[in-house]
Amino acid sequence: MAEDVQRPIIVKRIKKGGHGHHGGAWKIAYADFVTAMMAFFLLMWLLGSISRGDLKGIADYFNTPLRVALMGGSSTGESPSVIQGGGPDMTSRAGEMARGDVERVKRNSDERQIEEEIEERERQRLAELKEKLERAIDANPTLRPFRKQILIDLTPEGLRIQIVDEQNRPMFATGSTTMAGFARDLLREIGVILNDVPNRVSMSGHTDATPYSSGDRGYSNWELSADRANAARREMVNGGMQDTKVLRVVGLSSAVGFPGAAPLDAINRRISIIVLNRRTQQAITAESALPAPPAAGAPSARPQAPAPGPATAPAAPAGARP
Repeated sequence: MAEDVQRPIIVKRIKKGGHGHHGGAWKIAYADFVTAMMAFFLLMWLLGSISRGDLKGIADYFNTPLRVALMGGSSTGESPSVIQGGGPDMTSRAGEMARGDVERVKRNSDERQIEEEIEERERQRLAELKEKLERAIDANPTLRPFRKQILIDLTPEGLRIQIVDEQNRPMFATGSTTMAGFARDLLREIGVILNDVPNRVSMSGHTDATPYSSGDRGYSNWELSADRANAARREMVNGGMQDTKVLRVVGLSSAVGFPGAAPLDAINRRISIIVLNRRTQQAITAESALPAPPAAGAPSARPQAPAPGPATAPAAPAGARP
């Protein structure tokens, strides 16, 4: 009779909707992938920036690690550079450099760049001085007729100003230091303008190849060229140039002729004024530097000269130049 009792019917309904939660395992896999890619690109960058000698050293280590560990040395790589410890530059394939070497190379590069900038500014300043001199001469009605006798150009030593002779218009009387009026006015005008720049000045006198009748045994073209350069210096100082601007005054006789001129041409007779650039000024100063005094007790390198006699005035020219 109990079997006749109706059993309850149970209906199971499955609700479909949403995808549920899958967990975070994919994030771990993605992080591993990104880390592997980062390591790969880092390895590529290191292989591209390392020197060839280091690459060979690493390869030798993995091929025969015992030999490399035993032999060792300053570098396991076979750098072709003869410099101990690596090549001349980090970007070079010759080898590696120590950090101190890198800093020294960078410092030298910076110093060269600063030096180039200083020289460029100096060239611009001398070019402006050249234009100013040309304008001043053209604006002066007294000096304008002598414009052809004034040559101004830029040279590796600085700004060169040359006052040259013409056949019928010399700066000095023949064989003497007596200066013509136009040359005196011109030198005084130049001297004032040179005060506008801090550069110092070198002056040289030149003659043609016509000798004195006594040759080089007495008063000669060497003395004459030096005296004329010094006379030009005095006129520039009298015109207002600072006397401390002159660094050197020399007489070169006919040893340095005018380019392209014959030895007896009038253009060889000239006064050359060079506004020195910084490099040339330093070179002249270094040449003129006195040697260090000898150590105590050391023998003197130069024998002592006998006591000088009474001073005598220089001899007058033996004769006029022919």
